[in-house]
Amino acid sequence: MVLTVLLGSVVATWCALLGVRALVGLAAQRRRSAAAASGWDETVDQPALDRLNQWFRRTRPGQAVDRELVLAGVQQRAVVVVLVAALVGLVTAYVLWTSLAPVFGVLGLGAGVLGLRAYVRRAKQRRLEAFILQMPELARVLANATSAGLSIPTAIGIASVELDNPAGSELAEVSTAIRFGEDLEAALDAMGERLPSREVAVLLSTLVVCSRSGGSLVTSLRDIADTLEDRKETRREIRTTLAQSVATGYMVIALGVGMLFLLNTIQPGSVEAMTGSIVGQVALVVSGGLFTLGFLLIRRMTRLDV
Repeated sequence: MVLTVLLGSVVATWCALLGVRALVGLAAQRRRSAAAASGWDETVDQPALDRLNQWFRRTRPGQAVDRELVLAGVQQRAVVVVLVAALVGLVTAYVLWTSLAPVFGVLGLGAGVLGLRAYVRRAKQRRLEAFILQMPELARVLANATSAGLSIPTAIGIASVELDNPAGSELAEVSTAIRFGEDLEAALDAMGERLPSREVAVLLSTLVVCSRSGGSLVTSLRDIADTLEDRKETRREIRTTLAQSVATGYMVIALGVGMLFLLNTIQPGSVEAMTGSIVGQVALVVSGGLFTLGFLLIRRMTRLDV
């Protein structure tokens, strides 16, 4: 019963957010259409959500959130992401407060912050992995362009047009920085900071060295493309092998929370009574620490560094 209420609350909240997003998007589209037809300046009559997002981006937390969303490739307003995280935290806190005990409601307030960090971190990881999967094709495009006699900045500009995102957008940013006067090495170093990976570092180092001292860039890029193709297949096999262990890591946390709900369902009020005694508090802290330690150890052993 408790799990049904929890799932129902999450689904209802998600549906409500999707509906609000659709209505806000439709209203903004109508405003833009009306402004274009009448010649009215669109910035004078912006939607309230856009004005709120502009104000939030001027604050220090807003700048940090906006930067992380850009690095993660999330095409969404920073204030919307923060509001969703706050709403998830409030809903989780309410459900845990009413279903288990007040102390779990207080802990549930941190679910929004942890969920936002996990969401952004996962989005950045997926974007990096997608870029690494595109690197063999990227190296071949650069090799073909340089073999035709084009310079490295010109080859990067061509690759930014031919490749899909995220490689296309990253190379377009490098090409734009070069056109505005930044040197090739600084632009590639900025790209390496946005995409921290050994494969990316090797490719960028090859481009920088060849731009400084020359050399057989075409041969180097083709060798890199072949090596990256082999590494991509190896990475896929490793992820397939570790899939069960990764699922076990998430099941550890799910079992810990599920046991509390099961205990409270079998004997209502038992969890709240447990949090009211010293022995129960110690047992909860120790068991929670052991579950967290097990989860972290499994994640550590199954982590695949890119």
